[in-house]
Order: sequence, then structure tokens, then C-alpha cells
Amino acid sequence: MVPVLLFALAHIPASATAAPPESKPQGAEHQETQNKPSAPARAVVTTHKALIGGKEISYQACAGTLPVQNEAGDTEADIFYVSYSVPQAASAKPRPLLFVFNGGPGAASVWLHLGALGPRRVQMMPDGSMPAPPFHLVDNASSWLDVADLVFVDPVGTGYSRAAKPELAKKFSAVQADIDSLGRFIRLYLTRNGRWDVPIYLVGESYGTFRCAGLAEHLVEHGVALNGVILVSSVLNMQTITFDYGNDLPYQLFLPSYTATAWYHHKLDPELQADLGRTLAQAEQWAATEYLRALNQGDRLTAAERKAIAAKMARFTGLSIELVENRNLRVDNRDFARELLRSEGRVVGLMDSRFNAENPEPGKHLGFDATVANIRPPFTSAVNAYLREELGYQSDLEYFVLGGGIGRWDWEAKNSYADTSENLRDAMVKNPYLKVMVASGLFDLATPHFATDYTVAHMGLGTELRRNVSVKRYRSGHMMYLETESLAQLKADAAEFIRQSLKQ
Repeated sequence: MVPVLLFALAHIPASATAAPPESKPQGAEHQETQNKPSAPARAVVTTHKALIGGKEISYQACAGTLPVQNEAGDTEADIFYVSYSVPQAASAKPRPLLFVFNGGPGAASVWLHLGALGPRRVQMMPDGSMPAPPFHLVDNASSWLDVADLVFVDPVGTGYSRAAKPELAKKFSAVQADIDSLGRFIRLYLTRNGRWDVPIYLVGESYGTFRCAGLAEHLVEHGVALNGVILVSSVLNMQTITFDYGNDLPYQLFLPSYTATAWYHHKLDPELQADLGRTLAQAEQWAATEYLRALNQGDRLTAAERKAIAAKMARFTGLSIELVENRNLRVDNRDFARELLRSEGRVVGLMDSRFNAENPEPGKHLGFDATVANIRPPFTSAVNAYLREELGYQSDLEYFVLGGGIGRWDWEAKNSYADTSENLRDAMVKNPYLKVMVASGLFDLATPHFATDYTVAHMGLGTELRRNVSVKRYRSGHMMYLETESLAQLKADAAEFIRQSLKQ
């Protein structure tokens, strides 16, 4: 089979390729191309080497765009992607192919690309915190490239992906249009690169899991049967994370993550600080029973019952009894993030509650996420340098890493909450070979692990299909791969998941 990236380049006119940078990046051997650096590239192919899992891997990278066309054949958008492949002998078994998405909506794939799966990653501190600038890339010893070929996809309005006309941009800021455009991208990529006969997987993080669940059914309806879906920090049912008046579900589902966070910051009683696993099991059991019943009772709780629940909740969260009572036994994630370290003048992160930052306005609602403040500068700097200097892709557009490229998102949910768990279930029913891996961080206050467990348990799967789902937990946050031990464990779990899914 023709290597995927060389095949793609062969079908692009020479005038559409971009010139390599003047200096040759370390570890890269750039092919000669002909266009001026100022012109946006349709695709640029480069060759590289990296140490992955202790072995040197030679690979090809391709940075480029593919069009999104409507039924009339008109191009309505261009989707930017970066792909990696390891050249194989013609007689070799086809390598698995992973399409990778981040979330938001409005996040580019840079987070999984340069944080977890790609052959290069942003150098962070061992716990995942931001180092002093300037920022640097290093070989990713835990890259997934030794297991599968990778395609990192930026949905329209993220990265360099843009609608063909400004008036078309709004069209892609909606649940189904997003799924449809990415489904078209995947099918076109498979066609142009001759990859219809390989094992295919989707990998998504955060809202990327929501879109992957929808994509799984969309693709099988268009003849693409997936081998697996990997959901990182998953949210498929928006009701589980939306703190609306009258929706008590998130309060019980977030509580174990409050417990984990309080444990990390040493805010629990000595008995609960002793063993996180045992303490989490207690918190989950209490949240799903006594706390759930109390929430369901509402105003019917007696004063004594309310006081007893507040005391237990305070014990499991590190908050004061008075605050819990003042919040009517219902503390949302932003309130918790602001209150846990209030006495120290700090706020904890939402996406990763291990991180914290000074709270300059303690009397106001939380105005920023300490996690985003920690990750945005290094990843923004790294991706802009990497695409231009190592991959040779030149563009004057702003690379939208997180927001800035999309408008108001249309959730298309009337009198209900957006939910793609049913789509994933239906995809599994239609394709019983489809395997699902779910990865959750214990210190995630955005898509908590207990909410993910709840969603998986309520998908309506039969006994056989339930065996197709595996759940993994990590002692890190929403982007568990920021922490070096969790980065390595996520890779090991994903590699085993892919290996097992190919044995059927």
C-alpha cells in the first residue's frame, strides 16, 4: 500500500505546497518544495525521527487541509489537520488509523497533539504545571505513533480551519453540522489516502468525546465501521454537568471529585487523608445513596436531617458546614473551586484541581480557570513554532487554540439536554465489534469521573455490549496527560486497548 502522506502529496499540485523553513529543524529531513513561505499550504510532507518507548521511530508528517463540500460539490470550509504515519513494507499488516479531536466546542487538536499522542510534546513540569518561558518541545516517549498512525483534526473555527465565506461560519457552530463536516472529512481522508481497508479509531477529549459519540453512529450509517473509540475526560450527556435550577443530578456526580480535590490539598480529616482510593469509594457510595436521597427530599428535609447531611458533606469536601448549609446542600463546581482555598487567598483549577492560583477578587464569581492559565501560553507558543519551523506549514492566519474562531454554539436541544450517549449505544448495536475505552481524571472538575460512570451505566447496553466498554482512572485532571506518570499510563492503557480490539 502506498504510504498515506506520500500518496496525499502526489495528488496536490506543486504550486500548492509550501517552502521548507530556511533552517533544518533538529531531527527532521524536509523534502524540497517550491512555493513561497507566505502562501498557505494545502499540504506539506516532512520526514522525522523520534525516540518513542525507548526505540527510534522514523515517520512522515503531513500538515494540510481538506475541503468540506456540500451535496452540490461546493466547498463550504477547509479543515486543517496534521497526520503522522510510519512507512511500512507493502506486505506488512495495515496499521491502525486514529482520528483525534479535542473539545470546547472551539478547541483545536493541539492539546492531545502536543500534549499526549503526537511524537513531539510541550515540555511541562513533571506535575504538568507551566515552566518558565520561553517554551520548548521534546520527543514524546509516550507517543501513540508506535501503535497507530495519527490524524489530528481541527474542526471548522479552530486551528487553521475556516469556513469558505464569513456567512458560512455560523453553520458549523452546531452539534449536527459539526458531526457532518467531520464525517465528510474522515471519508475524504480515507479516499484520498487509500485507507478504507485499515482498522479505524476515534479519539476525543472533553466535547471531543461528545462529537466522537455522534460521529460513531454517523460513520457507521455511511459505511465506516469503527474498531474503537477512546473517550478522554468524557461528557456525553450535558445534564450530568449542567448546574441548572431544578437539575440536582450534577451535585451528587461532582461530589467525589470535590473529595479527591480536598484530599490533594490536604483539607480532609486525617482518617480520609490516609488512602485516596478508600476515601473515594466512601464518597461515591454516600453521594449515590444518602446524599442523593437528601437532594430528592428537597424542602421536605427536617432541620436535623439537613444539619446531618451538611456535616457529612463538609467532611467529604473540606468545606465548612455553614457554607454547605448556606448553599442549600448544593455547591456547584465554580463555587467549590473558589471556596476550598479561600483562607489562603487561592482558587483551584476547574479542569485540573491540583493547580491553583491567586484569587485577586475573592468576593466575585470565579473569572478564570487556573488550569487554562497554566496551559494556554506554552501550548499556543509551541504549536505556532512547531507548525512553521518543524513541519514547514506557513500561514498568516491565527491558529485558534481555544476559542476565538466560533460564535455561539447551537446545542440543538429543545426542552432537554444535549446527549450523544444514545448515538454511541446505537453505533455499538449496529457494529457489535466496536470497543470503547473511557479515561477519566480524578481531579477533573469539568467532566468528573463519577458523571462519566453514571452516563456509561445509563446507556442501555445489553450484557454482551457492556463487555465492550472499559473504564480507566488517573490521578490527574481533565488533561491527565499533563502529569508524567498519567501520560505514560494513558499510553499503556490505550496501546493495550487497541491491541485487544484487534484480536477479535
